[in-house]
Amino acid sequence: MSDQTHMPAGHDLAPGDEEQHSVGERVLGYVVGLGLALILTATSFFIAGTDLVWQPSIPVALIVLAIAQMGVHLVFFLHITTGPDNTNNVLALAFGLLVVFLVVGGTVWIMSHLNQNMPPMDDFIRMHS
Repeated sequence: MSDQTHMPAGHDLAPGDEEQHSVGERVLGYVVGLGLALILTATSFFIAGTDLVWQPSIPVALIVLAIAQMGVHLVFFLHITTGPDNTNNVLALAFGLLVVFLVVGGTVWIMSHLNQNMPPMDDFIRMHS
């Protein structure tokens, strides 16, 4: 059986698997992540503020860029990868997303029901005067 912890210098790892990399390679990973994040941010501002993009597609483009930026942050900065030692991190991330979905979805659901059940403002003022 071979030792899995010692890999040759030319091995292939995901950007988040930097435990086996030198300090220079780790810094390079952070710089690449920062560069990608800055490019995605600048692209989002460009798309939101220009008339060169078809106007109905702007929200979809911004959502795609936001998801791409979340992926960059997860891989390059939070080091979430598909490795077996990251199972707890992935489960914690999934649980966090579930909680956020429940809180945001529940809030929107409650606000929509409050809006449907609220009488018009003229009726509300007449009831309390």
